[in-house]
Amino acid sequence: MRVLLSNLAIVTVLTTPALALAAQTATGTVKDYNKASMSLTLSDGITYQLPKGFHEPGLKTGEKVSVSFDMSGKKHEAKSVKLLR
Repeated sequence: MRVLLSNLAIVTVLTTPALALAAQTATGTVKDYNKASMSLTLSDGITYQLPKGFHEPGLKTGEKVSVSFDMSGKKHEAKSVKLLR
């Protein structure tokens, strides 16, 4: 029984950080896209910092998008942005 519980504890400890590092996804409407500052703000007020070399897929105010992002402290760092049509 001890071996089973210790193995379960080890698996739990090893898999928890991997789950925390998984990218999150948000869907919403573009409120502002600033190419100069490389940022995208959705209608919910959350601003996503876009990665260097970001290829803009035709972002305009009012477009529906899906943003895959990671958290870095309190910053939302976008990994990808896809238009939803």
